[in-house]
Amino acid sequence: MANSLTDEQLLELLRDEKTKREAFSQIVVKYQKQLYWQIRKMLISHEDTDDVLQNTLIKAWTGIDNFRGDAKLSTWLYRIAVNETLTFLNNQRIKNMTSMLDTEDILLSKLEADTYFDGNEAEKKLQKAIVMLPDKQRLVFNMKYFEEKTYEDMEEILGTSVGALKASYHHAVKKIEQFLSEED
Repeated sequence: MANSLTDEQLLELLRDEKTKREAFSQIVVKYQKQLYWQIRKMLISHEDTDDVLQNTLIKAWTGIDNFRGDAKLSTWLYRIAVNETLTFLNNQRIKNMTSMLDTEDILLSKLEADTYFDGNEAEKKLQKAIVMLPDKQRLVFNMKYFEEKTYEDMEEILGTSVGALKASYHHAVKKIEQFLSEED
C-alpha cells in the first residue's frame, strides 16, 4: 500500500477485513508524528507522551469501526488524543493528589529535566509561561500558535464554540505576556 493514500481511500480499505490492519498501519504512519507533538506540548515528558500516544492509537483502533466520517479522520484522531491527554493529566492529579499549581510545578520540573529540549533561553521562558496556563488555555494556545489551526478546526476537535476558543486564546496570550514581563 502506498503512503500517499487519501483519508477517503484509507477509510475504504478499513471497511474490508482483508486490508483493515494495513490501512490502519498507514493511518498510524500518516498521523503519528502530528499526534505525538500535539500530546507532547501538553505533557512535556517524552515518556508520558509515548504512553498517551499509544493509548490514543489503541482507542482509535478499537473505535475505528464506529467512525462515521462526519468529521475528517485527522479531526477524529486529534479529538481522541486531546481526550487521552486531558484524562492523563487529571489522573496524574488524582494519583499524586495534587492541585493545579502542584501539577504546573511537576510539568516545569519535567521541562527543566527534558534532555530532548534544545531550545534557547527565550524559548524556555515561553515554554514555562505556557506550562503555567490552565489545561484548556494551554491546549488552545498550542493549537493556534504552534500548529496554526483555525478556530473552526479547533471547534471540531474540541467541541467548543469559536467565540469561547477566541476568548481562551486571548486570555492565554495575556497570561503569557504577563508572565514574560515579570520574568524580565
